[in-house]
Amino acid sequence: MNTEVERIKQDSFEILYKWIESCRRRGTISRNTVAVGIVVLDHLRRNCPVSRTDVISEGGEVKGARAGLGKILGNYGVSSKYLKEVTTRQAPQDGQKLFEWFNWGRKLAILPDQERDNLLTDLIEEVAKLAKEWLRRHNLKLEFNRRHAPTAWIRVILENARGNSGGVVEQHLVGAKLERRHMDIAVPNHPVHAADRQTDRDGDFTVAQTVYHVTATPSRRVIQRCANNVKVGQFPVLLVPSDQEYRAKALAQDEGVEEDITIISIEGFVALNIIEIATENRTNFFGVLQEIVEIYNKRLSQVETDLSLQIEVH
Repeated sequence: MNTEVERIKQDSFEILYKWIESCRRRGTISRNTVAVGIVVLDHLRRNCPVSRTDVISEGGEVKGARAGLGKILGNYGVSSKYLKEVTTRQAPQDGQKLFEWFNWGRKLAILPDQERDNLLTDLIEEVAKLAKEWLRRHNLKLEFNRRHAPTAWIRVILENARGNSGGVVEQHLVGAKLERRHMDIAVPNHPVHAADRQTDRDGDFTVAQTVYHVTATPSRRVIQRCANNVKVGQFPVLLVPSDQEYRAKALAQDEGVEEDITIISIEGFVALNIIEIATENRTNFFGVLQEIVEIYNKRLSQVETDLSLQIEVH
């Protein structure tokens, strides 16, 4: 029996590692998928085997992946901050796949109760490690050449955030710039992923009649939102990284609204204000950059969970 137990343990870890790799998209695994993996294994720890109707809702979601999720994660040492604003449509499919690869627990059912509990606890810890590693990520520590132009400094920020930001750095950097430029106006501060759920907002920021939309990857959808601003008498400004300007303008042309939307690079937008503020206050450009970064860090910490995206300026 010991030989059989060891074989099942080895097979189980191979299944888990294969599942983790299969869930990576562009080299990363989403936080919701990590969480749903913990929920699946927790189901099997409490009841093994399970039937599909026991653990999958009529809508196709893994039961427990919403209500009670924070408690389940907390049981395995994962902070509730891990999933504050994250959403993904792929996680339910990933969770069901993990159930299927374990044959709904039948692969584990022959183990003695304590052996099975120990094994599933170890498997959960392997998945929980991914969450704990994410929570321990360090800030963006950036070196700036003070002789370079402000546009180069902003480019350094965006390039270092690429792949990890998901639009968070871009939006909060623009928000910080607007707050510094318009100190007498309350600039709204929302979690970046809330934009997918809040359809009643005109854009990411509204100042008087100007509506700012910020995105790392321009799409037809954001162009259409800009077009809707125009219809109600607002002035949309679309802010994108400089290497995405051509794409944004091509999409606007396709939609027939290229003359109605102001499209500006984030680098140019922030850099110009650094120059203007420094000139008005008779101070140096780098000092203004440091002020904007300080505001950025404050705004980020107020509404986001991924504080590894805070910036340290050197």
